[in-house]
Order: sequence, then C-alpha cells, then structure tokens
Amino acid sequence: MTANNPQIKVGIGIMVFKNGKVLLTKRKGSHGAGEYAFPGGHLEFGESFESCARRECREEAGIEIKNVRFVRLANLKAYTGKHYVDIGLMAEWESGEPQVLEAEKAERWEWYDLDKLPKPLFATIDSYLEALKTGKNFFDS
Repeated sequence: MTANNPQIKVGIGIMVFKNGKVLLTKRKGSHGAGEYAFPGGHLEFGESFESCARRECREEAGIEIKNVRFVRLANLKAYTGKHYVDIGLMAEWESGEPQVLEAEKAERWEWYDLDKLPKPLFATIDSYLEALKTGKNFFDS
C-alpha cells in the first residue's frame, strides 16, 4: 500500500444516543465524502479519549455529551491512502441542538433509528453495530 503521507493517524468516532436514536451527518471533504458518519476526528497530542470525544461533539455539532464509554477498536485502511487506528466510543446526548459548525466537513445532523440508518455509511459504522450486537471489540479492515 502506498500513500502520499505514510502516517498512521488516530481517529475517534462517537456514537451519540438520544431517545434510542443515533446522531449522523453526511460527510464532505477528506475521505468518506457522501457517506453518513458519527461525530469524530483526530486525537490531539496529550488529549484523553473522553476529552477528544467531548471536544469533537462540541466543535462539529454544538452538543454536550455524557457517559462516554468504549465500543471498539479498528485498524481502518478502507480509504485509499489513509490508515487510521480508529477508536469507537459511545455516549449519551446531554444538551444542545445539533447544528453544522464545520460546513466544509458535514451537512445537517439528524437523529436516526439504529434499524433505519441512511446509506451509504462511513466505513467504521458496521463495526460499531457489530460490536454493539456481539460484544466483539477489535476489527481489522
């Protein structure tokens, strides 16, 4: 596998629940454009997983979350030229109405039933759903 920037990055995704529904947006830009994804982004130097999750939810959607917990870990290589160690977390919505705060990265935020998710889904989503269903928490894609 060749890449312009052969660096492995650490990404964090947050499956945010409110009233049994999960928050998704249609991605723009970098990778996964046109696919639906949870809030998330890059782990910054010195940052805890939970702090990153809270920051990304605030920066991307203007919401506050609570009860952050681990879902799964994935070795994500599904997007050409990109390689991520992807940490999947879940949390509960605490406050704020989801709004697009990074218009260059996302369209509108919406709440979806887990059994009625929009398509196409970002490459990480299937492993979140499998982890929730089976308890398996490590994926190599």
